Parts: sequence; structure tokens; C-alpha cells
Amino acid sequence: MIDISESVMQFLLAFLVVAPLAGAAAALLPAPPGLRGTSPDQAVLRHGVTVTGAVLAAAIVLTLGFDHDRPSRMQATTDISWIPALDVRIHLGVDGISLPLLVLTALLTFLCALYSYFNMPAGPSPKAFVALLLVLESGTLATFAVLDLLLFFLAFEMVLIPMYFLIARWGGEGRRPAAWRFILYTLLGSVVMLLGLLLIGLKAGTFDMVALATDNGRDITTSVQVIAVLAIGIGLAVKTPMWPLHSWLPDAHTAAPTVGSVLLAGVLLKMGTYGFVRIALPITPDGMHTLAPYLAAFATAGIIYGSLACLSLARTGARGDLKRLIAYSSVGHMGFVLLGIATMTPTGVNGALFANVAHGLITGLLFFLVGAIKDRYGTADLDTLAGATGAALYGRAPRLGGLLAFAAVASLGLPGLAGFWGEMLALFGAFRPAEGLSRPAFLTFMAVGAFGTLLTAAYLLVVVRRVCMGAKPAPDQPVLPDVQRYEFAAWSPLAVLTVVAGLWPAVLLGLTDPAVQKLLAGGKS
Repeated sequence: MIDISESVMQFLLAFLVVAPLAGAAAALLPAPPGLRGTSPDQAVLRHGVTVTGAVLAAAIVLTLGFDHDRPSRMQATTDISWIPALDVRIHLGVDGISLPLLVLTALLTFLCALYSYFNMPAGPSPKAFVALLLVLESGTLATFAVLDLLLFFLAFEMVLIPMYFLIARWGGEGRRPAAWRFILYTLLGSVVMLLGLLLIGLKAGTFDMVALATDNGRDITTSVQVIAVLAIGIGLAVKTPMWPLHSWLPDAHTAAPTVGSVLLAGVLLKMGTYGFVRIALPITPDGMHTLAPYLAAFATAGIIYGSLACLSLARTGARGDLKRLIAYSSVGHMGFVLLGIATMTPTGVNGALFANVAHGLITGLLFFLVGAIKDRYGTADLDTLAGATGAALYGRAPRLGGLLAFAAVASLGLPGLAGFWGEMLALFGAFRPAEGLSRPAFLTFMAVGAFGTLLTAAYLLVVVRRVCMGAKPAPDQPVLPDVQRYEFAAWSPLAVLTVVAGLWPAVLLGLTDPAVQKLLAGGKS
């Protein structure tokens, strides 16, 4: 780690939020003659790689300058009055909870920009595509960096429009209905969430998330906390997505372009669970305590529902779409995150935060791989891929098949890979939930969740068998390209980090645990 002054850290965090917005505006301008390359389209795509690369570099420097000995302390803070009449402030900061999500967002967006430079999805002008990608990045990074409830809401909403257009304009079949369902579900959930945020701010007399977390709900009655958690939780649950508010997700993933699916699964879903950790747990603990068993029940139902839906799509004759299957798997995986949060214990919440990052890495890689398979075969239909000739990736594209098998076993939670630790810690948290929560109920949730891991292994192994295995291709069959250089560059960081996080979980847990301990203790270290 390196010693960086507080003023430079403040600049870096502000740069993370503002630079993509400035880059989005610049993307719409004509490229200078010396930077046009062979075409204006190539110039703007290169611009997207440059801006997202600069943001990723800033995130890495911010991580190196972060005081890892005190991850529970808000660092790189900026606090400027914005709307004095409402006491709304431009308040930014980063701690051990938000830092991994900032880096994950910067990494995935850069990899998506790099992938798009070589494999731009079919659709309108790349100018609008790059601008929307950068606005999406800015909104997501702002969500993880802001420390004011109203700013959180604005950042939370900022990502909706760019994601809507990415699906509606660059998506595949059924893209317009899928985009409309995405935006209607999330907007309706956000309206309810705003009412909950306003209720907290007006009752407590401040929208400052640090002050509210330190107060730990002492100035807000239990009944108000319950109403606030219910309202905020609905908006967050839609974005997560929690069963039964998940129905927008499969259509959105199926229709979205590859990079849209990667960002939707890798970072947008994390905004919902992050809101539960950053707002619901420390600011309204009594309300969260009342509703935690119900949250755990819905989370567990989502684990089983997502797994059964995937098993149904994976069976022969179901005409299951591989992208849709992975979307349903996200419902199950995010169920483990919500279960960990619902335990209200350091073990469970740390597991939830770890699973958040692991899911972003693994599912992002899975969507990249499925997009590549669809590009090569012209379809993601499982029955077509596993038909008479079969995809037989091990024989036709062995590196692609090997990566798909690796991502699948990582997703099912194989020990030694990132997917294992988050789910295990969430289940351990359910084994001994916070004081006052029904232990028999949470033991039941734990048992059902553990059964869900078996179902997860079942459908992912079926997918690997059907897509990767099969008869060797005949000599007269066309040769499929294996992993290209640009694909290797975009995918290898996710594979490497999946292994590193699985073998060395202390790197991530060392950041999150002190911050979680302080958060659950009401702002006291």
C-alpha cells in the first residue's frame, strides 16, 4: 500500500464519479482528426476504453491509498452543502464495505468497453452506446460512494435510463417489451423507496447516512422504522431482485446485449443489496429486526425457486435459453446474499458482501461466455446447442468449453473458488442469527438454503454436460473459432480474481469485517 494524502484521495473518489459523466459528454462530440483512426466509430469505441481504463486506474490507486488498517473509517470524504433548505449535501466517502464494489464496477465496465471495441453489438451509432455505458458507470459508482439519502436515490435512479436504452436499442429479440418491463418495475419500486427515505430524513432531521448510522435509529420510533424498512426494502428488493419481485430480470437478461447482461448482473443487482447493508441495517435496526424473518423467508424461497426454474430450463425439450437460465440462477444466488443480510450478524453480512463480489465476477464471466457461444452458433437455445451434432465445446472450442466449465463450477460454490465463501458464511450466519431472531426459523432457512446449493450443482452440471460434451465434430463441419485474443483479455481478469478470492478470502473479508462490526454496533468501532 502507498501513502496518499487525504486531498488526493478525495480527488480520486470524486474523479470516479465525475469522469464517466464528462467522458459521456465527450463521446457525443466529433473526434479530433488525430484520434479518428480508421473511422469515427472506432474512435468513439476507443474513447470508451480510454475513459473506463482511466476510471479503473483511479479505483486501483484509491485502493492502494486506502488505509487498510482502519477499513471501518470513512475515507476520502467530501462534504459540501448542496441544497441548504433541505440539508442535502454532496457527501462522498468510502469504507471497507463500498471499496470492493467500486473496484468491481470499474473493472467490469472497463472489460465491457474493451470487449465492445472488438465486438460492438448490432444497433445504432456507437456514440450513443459509449455515452450510455459511461453514464451507467457514473450512476453505479455514485451509488456506492454517496453518503446522503437523497443523493443515493438520485444515483440509484440514474442507471435506469441508460440500461433501458442499452436493452431497447442494442438488445436481441423481444428487447422492447423487456426494456419496458425493466424500467416499469424498477421505477415503481423506486417511488416507494423514495417515500421511505423521505420518512427517515424528515423524522430524524437529516439525510446524512453517516450521522443516521451513528444514531442507530434512536431518534426514530420502531413503528416508523418498520414502515421505512418496508418501503425502502420494496425498492431495493426489486433491484436485487428478490422473489417474487424478480420477473423483470429473465426477460431483461435474455434480450440485453452481452455487455448489458454483464453489467446488469455484475453491478446493478448489487445496488439493491448494498442499500440493505448501508441503509436498512444501521439506520433502522429495530425495523429491520422486525422484518428480518420475512426477508429471510423470501430469500430462501428465491434460492429454491431460482434453482428449480434453472433445472426446468436445462431439461431436454424445454427449449431453454442459456442466458435466461443464468438470469434465473442470479435470483438464487442473490437469495443467499439476502439471507446473510437477514441474519443481522457479522458472519452473515460479511458472507453477503463476499457473495456480492463473487457473483459479480462469476456471473459476469458466465454472461461473457454465453454471449460468445451465441455469436458462434447463432443461438443460446440449449436444445439446439445440444442437438444431434451438439455444441461439443470440448472438441470444437476447447478453451471456450474449459472456461464455461470453470465458471459453472465456480458458480455452484466449489471450495477454493470465490462462489464458496459467500454462500457458506451466509448459511453459517443463519445457523446462529442475531439475538432476538427465531433460531428454529433460521435453522429451517439454513437447511432449505443448503438444499438449494445441491439444486444449483445439479442444473449447472447438466448445462456443462449438454453444452460442453458430445460427439467429436465430423471433419467436414466448419471449424469454430476458439477464444480470441480480445476475449481472453476481457475474461481472464474475472477468472483470475475468482481463483484469488477463493484461495485468499481474507483479502476481501479483512476489508469488510471491521466495517460490518462497526455498522452493526451502531457506528461504534
